[in-house]
Amino acid sequence: MIATALGLLLLLLAAGLPVAAALGVLALLLDELFAPVPLTLAAGEIAWNTGKDFLLVAIPLFVLLGEILLRAGVAERMYAALSLWLSWLPGGLMHANIGACALFAATSGSSVATAATVGTVALPQARTFGYDEKLFAGSLAAGGTLGILIPPSINIILYAVLTDSSIPRLYLAALVPGVLLALAFMLVVAIAAGLRSERTGRVETATLRARLLALLDLLPPLFIFFLVVGSIYLGWATPTEAASLGVLGALLLAALGGRLSLAMLGEALESTIKTSTMILSVVIAAAILNFVLSAIGLTRQLTDAITQLGLSPWAMFLAMVLFYLVLGCFMETLSMMITTVPVVVPVMVALGFDPIWLGVVIIVLVEAALITPPVGLNLFVVQSLRPEGRIEEVITGVLPFLLAMLALIGLLALVPDLALWLPRQVMG
Repeated sequence: MIATALGLLLLLLAAGLPVAAALGVLALLLDELFAPVPLTLAAGEIAWNTGKDFLLVAIPLFVLLGEILLRAGVAERMYAALSLWLSWLPGGLMHANIGACALFAATSGSSVATAATVGTVALPQARTFGYDEKLFAGSLAAGGTLGILIPPSINIILYAVLTDSSIPRLYLAALVPGVLLALAFMLVVAIAAGLRSERTGRVETATLRARLLALLDLLPPLFIFFLVVGSIYLGWATPTEAASLGVLGALLLAALGGRLSLAMLGEALESTIKTSTMILSVVIAAAILNFVLSAIGLTRQLTDAITQLGLSPWAMFLAMVLFYLVLGCFMETLSMMITTVPVVVPVMVALGFDPIWLGVVIIVLVEAALITPPVGLNLFVVQSLRPEGRIEEVITGVLPFLLAMLALIGLLALVPDLALWLPRQVMG
């Protein structure tokens, strides 16, 4: 049963079917092959119960938040300000790439939106200032992955829904690792620039007065971050309500910047509908598939097969890391989370791992999938923004940052309190 399900899933994905369609068709086939009664008769009720989950309303709201900020010009001004403050470091504007991605990640919740937004602003600077485009593009693809780790994060919301975990605790747990990963990326840039000075372009110079004035352009993303995340931690709003507050804040910033118009709102809403429909279609199809897998006993068989291997908890942890790294080469992050988390997390929690800490580790592993070929979505996003060149150059440039992610996972394994200390201090 396990072999049949895995083989059918790979076949459907290889055939080029959209992920939601592949998961739905797999549910139908497994139902026909192994179910004693037609389980898919319950598909309508499952789709309704999944789609009406109040937490999932946060997803289109966070997507809309990012779309409005993109069109309001916040990213352009933010990148210009960071370039004045960070370009003196070894690696120059590549530090601004990482810093801008980290700040925008704290408002958008999406890796693709982060990579696309900052990449649109930053990539023209690479040739203007004479940077090595491989590492420059790699820093943008890697920096974009911070969008699903630094709160607020759409993927963290999905993990919370799939595991019935606390979103505020997960956000707190991801905050310190998110900052550490951004610093690790900047360290990679500095080391690469030190080893090969030709990687670094010309340094952008500015007076102290210009730098101080530029700090004003960092206030809008920080305002959105504290509005969204602060309202959650202060108990003023649920994550869904906080997302709606973020949208209102973004509309206010767009109005103050003179960018708010019916045409801009129409573009933002259209893009939001497309992205949200894709995400929620995958969520609903995966919920139906998970119901079928559970009903035919496949989930139990898989869990039993794993536990009967007799591996120690940390050997199982290493196996999980390898599993996600390999799977990330072939599956898109959203579908990978939805299809694996309901199976993997119960097994790992039964072995004694904390589900909140485990959530942070899985999110970092899913981040790695965004920059691992051949399916790494951020690789294609950054490549699509380049006027010329091959995607192999982006892949080469991103590899050092992938090593930094693996180092963070090792650090989280050695020092679990990197993720658990903050939620314990804030929430008990």
